[in-house]
Parts: sequence; C-alpha cells; structure tokens
Amino acid sequence: MTRVAVIRFPGSNCEPDAYRAVEREGGSAFYVFHRETDLRDADAVILPGGFSYGDYLRSGAIARFSPIMAAVERHAADGKPVAGFCNGFQILCESGLLPGGLMRNATLKYVSRPVDCRIERTDTPFTSAYRTGEVIRIPVGHGDGRYTASDEVLDHLENRGLVVIRYVEGGLLDAPANPNGSARNIAGISNPEGNVVGMMPHPERLAHDLLGSNAGTRVFASLMRWKRPALVTNS
Repeated sequence: MTRVAVIRFPGSNCEPDAYRAVEREGGSAFYVFHRETDLRDADAVILPGGFSYGDYLRSGAIARFSPIMAAVERHAADGKPVAGFCNGFQILCESGLLPGGLMRNATLKYVSRPVDCRIERTDTPFTSAYRTGEVIRIPVGHGDGRYTASDEVLDHLENRGLVVIRYVEGGLLDAPANPNGSARNIAGISNPEGNVVGMMPHPERLAHDLLGSNAGTRVFASLMRWKRPALVTNS
C-alpha cells in the first residue's frame, strides 16, 4: 500500500481533502507537521493548498524554511514522488525544487472558480491516469498564482517537455482562460526527472464522485498505480 505523507503547515487548509482523496484511492495517508524532521518512510509526499504562515511575506517563502522541508528535499532527490497543489506549488518553487515563482494574479484579485486545463505530460506519478492533450475542468483558488520565470527558464521548460498542465480556452463564459496571467498559460510543471510536480489547480477539491467529475481523482489514482522506474546499471 502506498504511504503518503500530507504536510501540515500553519494556515494550510486543504490537507483533509488530500488525505481523504488518497484514502479513497486505496492509499494510506498520514499527516506530518511542519516542525517534524522525518517523513516516516513515506512513499510519496503531498504539500497541500492553503495559506502557509498566512503568506504574509510571499507565498511559500516562510514555509520553505520549515524543518520538514529538508526531509522533503531528500525525498525528492531520491526520485520519490512529491506534489504541491496551489500553496504547495508555491512552496516547491520557493524551496528550489521547481524553477520559477508564483506572483500576484495579474488582476491583483483573488480568483476562485473552475478553469479548463490541458494535460501536457502523462509520464509523472501524478498524471499517468490522463491522456496527453486531454482537457479537464478543475477548480482554482488563489491570489498569487501567476507563474513567472525568465525567458531562459520558460524556454527550458517548453523544450524539455516539463510543462505538465496548461490553461486553455474552454466553455466558461465571461471568464478568461488564464485566470492569473501565468506566463505561457502554465498551470503546472515538473522537474526534469518527473517525480516532483507542482500545479495551481486543486485536484483534491474535485476528488469525489459526488462532485460529478473524476478530473481531480485521477491525480491520486495515478499516484496509487505509480511504479518507481527500475535503476539501470552498467554491467
């Protein structure tokens, strides 16, 4: 059974949703407080959404110094899955596990609504249950979701295929496809190895059949069926 550590930061509020989504897909979820230093043999880590430390300085900028982040960084370096949703994505960028950063929305207003996104990469532990090019409708809820990076970094992400999910035109009336002004409509990215994924949409908020969609559920279904690639050694 896949053991998933859900990190609790001061002010995070989506950890129960992530916890239940993991459990519904057959995994074993458990909370790890940000002051801890041990992930307790977790197979995967989720940094949930919310407002870590109130985001008073810059979203994720204080959380990156929490004691647990050293263990998260080691976990990622070992090739094990790490996902950050919304505020979790911000923390991954602030900690250097993913490039770029999340800035104030272009409108300078908080946005909370469904958005249409296209799945660009399906070879990660969190997207294998989707089809490449599939468009899903999924909620966002953030004030600092504008993905920003240098042109060099953006070109690197595009050329290496590291954009995991992207905002696209859909059927939502009177609402822009890109809710925050993110560069190149980027909604989520991965590291080159594919084991660290960050996204601004909230899959944990759309991870129950009662909500009428399995768009978010499949993030957790992907994780449950993920198998770590075998190491290739030279003989």
